[in-house]
Amino acid sequence: MKTHEALGYLRRLIFLGAMLTLGSSSAWAAPKGSPWGTGYFPNPELVDQDGKTVRFYDDLIKDKVVVINFIYTHCGDTCPMQTANLRQVYKLLADRMGKDIFFYSISIDPKHDTPEVLREYAERFRIAPDSGWSFLTASEAVTTLLRKKLGLFRDDVDAGKLDEHNTSFLLGNESTGQWIRRSSFDEPKVLAWQLGRSMSRVKVDHKTDLASYAGAEKIPKISKGEELFRSRCDACHSLGSEDGLGPGLQGVTHRRDRAWLTRWLKTPDQMLSENDPIAIDLYTRYKKMPMPNLRLNDPEIDALIAYMDNSPH
Repeated sequence: MKTHEALGYLRRLIFLGAMLTLGSSSAWAAPKGSPWGTGYFPNPELVDQDGKTVRFYDDLIKDKVVVINFIYTHCGDTCPMQTANLRQVYKLLADRMGKDIFFYSISIDPKHDTPEVLREYAERFRIAPDSGWSFLTASEAVTTLLRKKLGLFRDDVDAGKLDEHNTSFLLGNESTGQWIRRSSFDEPKVLAWQLGRSMSRVKVDHKTDLASYAGAEKIPKISKGEELFRSRCDACHSLGSEDGLGPGLQGVTHRRDRAWLTRWLKTPDQMLSENDPIAIDLYTRYKKMPMPNLRLNDPEIDALIAYMDNSPH
């Protein structure tokens, strides 16, 4: 058997196993016309934050450029940060969202994340209704199938533990077959460029392109603290006085006790569970948006505080 035939046979076996486990094949086979062949993408039903039922292939990804991630709304770890980071991308692509670019955040906790809960979660992150970003729920069997089919499920990580789910997400163009897995910490401008130009096959004005690498702008050297702030904090906080999803951080190293700030950066979830008064006040004032545990080690926290301390205040 040739290699491509063997791969096709293996795919069909995997998919058949999923169908036998999860139900009727008519609910899972992608319609004819998919460039991947009938049945490559599943086509189950999901429900969005407004209670509308949609099909995964027919309504969500067919002929679209998409971002797909999996979350649960009571996550105190990377889900809020990933949503906040994607919100930066969403803002950069605002004029195209809901037209040719779509974001889909699918819950992995259907028992808790009802459409009402998802709608409240979207509002907390200031995601406008009908803006091209949908928050969806489905049965656990459906979400597991989708995560496996999209390569966002790991048996060694996802063994029934919500707080250990895979935090990567996908950028994709169903019509061209381009699919890229990216990290929660990727630079929003890079992601926006990939979605808006590379993934969308937008024509480039070569007159404005660089003639060679010699003319490319050099990447500035940045400190470890600045790198951490850009990748972990910038989606929710400014270094000025203006608020974002969280408070502006101007002068925070002078306003907060150093020991408190260090512990807040290291274990914010624990401080909230202990009802630390400052932590509870911040949580209440900023729409119950929990500070995620970024899993920072001591040297990283020192570098981040040093960067904020040396920023204008």
